[in-house]
Amino acid sequence: MASDYEEFEQKMKKTTELLSANFDSVRAGRANPAVLDQIRVDYYGSPTPIQQIASVSSPDARSLVVQPWDASTLKTVERAILASDLGINPQNDGRVIRLVFPQLTEERRKELAKQVRRYAEDAKVAVRNIRRDAMDKYKAMKKKSEITEDDFKTIEKDMQKLTDDYTKEIDRIADKKEKELFEI
Repeated sequence: MASDYEEFEQKMKKTTELLSANFDSVRAGRANPAVLDQIRVDYYGSPTPIQQIASVSSPDARSLVVQPWDASTLKTVERAILASDLGINPQNDGRVIRLVFPQLTEERRKELAKQVRRYAEDAKVAVRNIRRDAMDKYKAMKKKSEITEDDFKTIEKDMQKLTDDYTKEIDRIADKKEKELFEI
């Protein structure tokens, strides 16, 4: 029973980790190589993350340099970046691709803040779904008399507290990302 509880807690923890990873891909005005994490390049017929076929560096706060290890993939990487929703035009000089991040407009910051809130809400829904799955499992155990009514009430209270804690954590992460978006 305790291992079941830990399993559900681990699922909630993974949900918050995924949310943080999603937030890394939301660009906040400064260059962060994580914005390229979601972009896949068609590399010999298979979708491959940019980091696996190129080095990505940040020479200054507003730019990234993508240098493919195989020069023949330069155009493919450029097309993948253009096709993404990054909103940045890559500059290809024949050896490397430069991505210059312009200052975010107020309107773009608001759009990104909405996207952050959407990601946070999706994460909260995922956490609540994990709680529901846990409670369904414990209800079935109670029905089979594997746990007592008192155990069930305690588990229900603990699962709700765990859900509330992770929901607060999600809000904290989202608020931090929103503040980062509105920094100038």
